[in-house]
Amino acid sequence: ARLPENMPGVVMVQHMPEMFTASFARRLDSLSRLRVKEAEQGERILPGHAYLAPGHSHLEIRKSGGGYVCELLQTPPHNRHRPAVDVLFDSAAAQARGGAVAALLTGMGKDGAQGMLAMRKAGAWTIGQDRESCVVYGMPREAAQIGACCEVSPLTQVAERIMAALQGGRRLAAHG
Repeated sequence: ARLPENMPGVVMVQHMPEMFTASFARRLDSLSRLRVKEAEQGERILPGHAYLAPGHSHLEIRKSGGGYVCELLQTPPHNRHRPAVDVLFDSAAAQARGGAVAALLTGMGKDGAQGMLAMRKAGAWTIGQDRESCVVYGMPREAAQIGACCEVSPLTQVAERIMAALQGGRRLAAHG
């Protein structure tokens, strides 16, 4: 709810079964200034919009013209998940390089850590949620331990930190 409606497009992965992602996207849409929806194959990523990976597919981004589009993949689970955060972050590292910002929030396991490290090495700004504000300090802990986080922030400051990084010239926000 704290991200402004005029920000660059956001792509998100949530470890959630297919039957729940559409209603979760609608719920986020009702709480946000951004237009939140489930990502569709080939859909252009627009400013002021957020795209949630459907529960049946990995979500990647691909450069297209002067922007990016969503790519949905039915490939096998990665880190036991489909959708997987690492798949999204790896594509952001390859496609957006230093033009992206990533945030990795509370969650069990290590999904997202290696992809976030790839994004950081590609020049992206990366943010991990701090231990104190996490319900489960697994995924962000793993990212911090391998040096994938440029910074670690409490959940209440993550939106502000994303916006600060975007004001530095980045054009895409990836979120897991």
